[in-house]
Amino acid sequence: MTTLAPSSTLKIGPYAVQPPVVLAPMAGITNAPFRTLCREFSGGKGLFVSEMITTRALVERNEKTMQLIHFDATETPRSIQLYGVDPVTVGKAVRMIADENLADHIDLNFGCPVPKVTRKGGGSALPYKRPLLRAILNEAVSNAGALPVTMKMRKGIDDDHITFLDAGRIAVDEGVSAIALHGRTAAQHYGGTADWDAIARLKEHVPEIPVLGNGDIWSADDALRMVRETGCDGVVVGRGCLGRPWLFGDLVAAFEGGGACATPTLKEVAGVMRRHAELLGEWIGDETRGVIDFRKHVAWYLKGFAVGSEMRKKLAITSSLAEMDAHLGELDLDQPWPVGADGPRGRTSGNNRVVLPEGWLKDPYDCAGVSAEAELDTSGG
Repeated sequence: MTTLAPSSTLKIGPYAVQPPVVLAPMAGITNAPFRTLCREFSGGKGLFVSEMITTRALVERNEKTMQLIHFDATETPRSIQLYGVDPVTVGKAVRMIADENLADHIDLNFGCPVPKVTRKGGGSALPYKRPLLRAILNEAVSNAGALPVTMKMRKGIDDDHITFLDAGRIAVDEGVSAIALHGRTAAQHYGGTADWDAIARLKEHVPEIPVLGNGDIWSADDALRMVRETGCDGVVVGRGCLGRPWLFGDLVAAFEGGGACATPTLKEVAGVMRRHAELLGEWIGDETRGVIDFRKHVAWYLKGFAVGSEMRKKLAITSSLAEMDAHLGELDLDQPWPVGADGPRGRTSGNNRVVLPEGWLKDPYDCAGVSAEAELDTSGG
């Protein structure tokens, strides 16, 4: 594994993030149990952000949302990612977080490409409306008090509507503490190859604040290469850690100058799977629901291992820890880490039509029709 000593510590407001590694918010994935696993492998180093929290649902104290903002006592700093379209609602949510000490850091989502978000003008659609983006950032920073506010975004809506440089300058003007850029457009979703050159361009464009790079980091070597090639101040890791929470241990070792990448046996992977499912059950308060929620992770954990389709199906319909233990016990647990087990995981679709509000692209400065009704009323993506 290549090593690289970072030139300086990543600062997010008053918080030093060393090594400069951030867990990307992922809907249905980066809940408290998964963050716990990743932090355990990293030795508590890095920054781990919650899954997406809708500002309207937070202000209305939606029951599901209030569970999603739960942090383990050992999490510090506590990072919440917010999604919002209405500046007033965003401001109220940020003020609520600050006044009630619900988190230590707020990240704003301007990168989500899924239709139910973009069709309301949110996520990766929003930076196209420059005045709206500025108004949201102003409300967030104005109401955050001492809490640092960051933002995550994409290059733009599609190749004909690129927004990241304008958005970066607006962010600096409004007092945002750092920017993370996913090197894809909304139309690309997760397909093709991330444009790391765009990350380098953003870093040159906004030297006043830290810029973090996101996209196609599947290994610690990828993270180091991104920093070398783009000059970014840190990396944000999303799909690369699906079924691989130990990647954060690799990242710490690489940035700190030593250590080999983890190559767990199937027995060791099975142990992590079991712990993940157990943590989910404890967090939800119901073992069966925890195991059911874990099912989505099975294929990611087992990628590359010689596990037959029938056993994979059994594990994907398991509904208790005892049943899970029995199935895992039937595997050839002595299997070593398989060649080719790393690499892309999760969604890879690309070249999608971006679903937008009617007339959204007519004028980047016309924000008429965007209101509180555009807010989603549930969290978690």
